[in-house]
Amino acid sequence: MINKGIRLLAACLATSLLLLGSLSFHPDTATAKANQRATWFWDTQQIKNSTEDIINFASSQGVNVLYLQMNRDVRPEYYRHFISQAGDKGIEVHVLGGAPNWALESEQHRLASFMQWIAEYQAAAAPNERFTGIHVDIEPHVLPEWRANPSTVIPQWQENVRYLVGEAHSLNLPIGSDMTFWLHTYQLPDQSMSVSRWMIQQFDQIAIMAYRDQADNIYNLAAAELTEADELGKEALIAVETKSSNEGNYITFFEEGTAYMEEQLSKVCTKAQKHSSFSGIAIHDYRYWKELHEAKR
Repeated sequence: MINKGIRLLAACLATSLLLLGSLSFHPDTATAKANQRATWFWDTQQIKNSTEDIINFASSQGVNVLYLQMNRDVRPEYYRHFISQAGDKGIEVHVLGGAPNWALESEQHRLASFMQWIAEYQAAAAPNERFTGIHVDIEPHVLPEWRANPSTVIPQWQENVRYLVGEAHSLNLPIGSDMTFWLHTYQLPDQSMSVSRWMIQQFDQIAIMAYRDQADNIYNLAAAELTEADELGKEALIAVETKSSNEGNYITFFEEGTAYMEEQLSKVCTKAQKHSSFSGIAIHDYRYWKELHEAKR
């Protein structure tokens, strides 16, 4: 708790500083507390030739956690170089993996392969070249099996999550997961608790995908899972989107741009700081965030 308290200003202070660099000061825009500012990096091939550019942009935006997808086509030496360079800038790198079918028992071999790759990588890397966490993005709600009957998928998902968490902890790595904001509306098959509460119990941290473009709406979507995380003593990030969405303009900051996004995120931090679980902001994802930033929108 002491270490978290010491670090508690980082991500939202970065948000506020970025905001001040692009907007005039508004008295009602408060600086709030949180310790992380994260982003997802899916196109791992880029670390072969663009490490410096990636890290410089991330650092300039106050990122201190980067979720980097595991890609077997990228040799370990590229990961080692990238992680050591990121560490020099104060950026942790967590290995990223996942797919909707990772919730199915029939796909457990994919989880085992992912964890084996991590174990082998960690064993061969120097301390400053190792991942400092694992992050998974599973989202089984897009599966036809879920749409047909979620209660047949949830127990399989639980079993696979138990496996992932156990393997991560055996490697002395924390593990986090993306979570849809509405997952608390689903109950376990035995009705003992919400699916979100069970998942939060298992993982060390969650990233609540509260994909909206206005502070009140973002916070309101995240509030139920934040409250569950408060009660369970777990960490929770609030995640937002920068990619264009066919679900509606209100989903993403793509139309409004990064200056407006930073203004709204500062307000989100202020609203969420009353939650003991609130640990910062996650922005999806690096590619679209950078494109939006460079477009000056």
